Order: sequence, then C-alpha cells, then structure tokens
Amino acid sequence: MRFLLRLLVLAAGILGGLALLLFAAQRRLLYFPERQDLARSTEEARRHGLEPWLGGGGRFLGWRSAHPSGRAAGRLLVLHGNGGHALHRLYFRDVFQGPAVAVPLELYLLEYPGYGPRPGAHSEREFVDAALEAVDLLGRDAPGPLLVLGESLGSAIAAIAAAARPGAVAGVLLVTPVKSVLAVARRHYPFLPEILLRDTYRADEALPRFPGPVGFLVADRDEVVFADLGRALFDAYEGRKRLWIEEGEGHNTVRYDPRDPRWGEMAAFLLPPAR
Repeated sequence: MRFLLRLLVLAAGILGGLALLLFAAQRRLLYFPERQDLARSTEEARRHGLEPWLGGGGRFLGWRSAHPSGRAAGRLLVLHGNGGHALHRLYFRDVFQGPAVAVPLELYLLEYPGYGPRPGAHSEREFVDAALEAVDLLGRDAPGPLLVLGESLGSAIAAIAAAARPGAVAGVLLVTPVKSVLAVARRHYPFLPEILLRDTYRADEALPRFPGPVGFLVADRDEVVFADLGRALFDAYEGRKRLWIEEGEGHNTVRYDPRDPRWGEMAAFLLPPAR
C-alpha cells in the first residue's frame, strides 16, 4: 500500500512538473518570430518601396506603403501571422495595391513586439495593445475609412482590436481565420489542460461586438487552424459578412495573385459606399 501511495505521489509530481513546463514553454510553441535589426530591415523595405512607420517619439511600429497613384481613399492595416516578421507579408501590398483593387489604399504592415526590429515581449496583451495603438493612430491621422486585415493569429488580434474600437474600424478581413487559440489547441494538443493556456485569443468572443462588415477567406484544407473552425466563426457572426473559400489549399498555400478579382471584391465589400 505504501509503495502504491509513493507511486501515485511520484506520478502526480511528474505530471505537475510537466504541466509547469508546458505552462512556461507554451509561448515558444505559439510564437515563431524572426528578428532583424532596424537598419537592415529599413534597407530591405526601401528596396520594395516601403518606408518605416513611426509612432510617438519616433518609435518603430512597422512599415508604410503609399499607394502608387500618390493618393489614397482609405487605409489598410495588416496584422500578420505568428511566424517571421512583417516584411514577409509583402503579398498583401501586392494584391491590395494591385490592378484588381479599384480603390486606392494606403497600406500599413504592423510589426509585433519582439518581431523584426521591434523590441518587446511576445504575448496576447502586448500584441493586442500594439494593434490598438495602430488603430488609434490611423483612425485620427488621415481621412478615409480604416480597414483591418488579420492573417492567421493576426485574425484573432484583428477581431479583438476591431471589437474594442468599432467606431474607428470600417471593416475587417480575416485571412485563414483563427476561431481562438483555445479551439486550435484542443485539436493540436488534446492532452494539454485548457487552464494552462496563457494566451487564448478569443476571436469568437470578440467578433460579435464588432458591428461592421467582416470578410472571411478560409483555406478549405487548412491543417493549422482548421477550415471548419474558420467556417464556424463565419457562421456565428450575425453582422454583414461574406465568405471566400480557397479551394484545395492549405494554411500556407493561399494564392496571392494581384490579378485575381476577389481582392477587389473584398475591398469593395468592406469599404462604405461612396457618397
């Protein structure tokens, strides 16, 4: 009996230790940043026609791409996924400033704290605060509506930020949308107790509080955040919405062809009617 009791205590200790290890290390499982110094990043950005986007006190926030026409009727804030850094998402500039989109949009690529050249820590609070700062800045900086695009993990950040600033955001586009990290974790790590999750990114709770139009681009073979979860997020949203399906593609194989008319459809759907 004593041996069995000791065995149970030992097993409980091992499980408790593993739980603590998972709690401490989970952000390494969620975030995959790539760091780059500001001088090198700025040189790379300028080769592609972008300029640093600075906030108060000259703090680096991300990258700005003026519209080639020299004028803009609106702004698009891009919140990227959890890997690499913002300059890896130039395909959003190519499609939303390309021939398929009739409305001239000025594009802003937000960099997350701890990614690229931006200092800071990786956490939901840090990322959401960075997105809210960007929305507040863009909401008062220039005329024209503000659209927010969120990719993968960034889709949850976009939903949370738009719900917190409904008066500043005209429309939201969710690309390979995350219903919540909690829902995705249940699929990938069914053994992980939910109470241990530090960053849950509850897009499903935030999105209903946003009253504007929301577009959804779901990859029907998404093996990372799962197409059925993206569809469930779409189905649950009761506001004005539209769904685009990327047939036969996975999470990282969405096609970004600047000539594809769907990008123009998305912009037209999200933008308020011209007066």
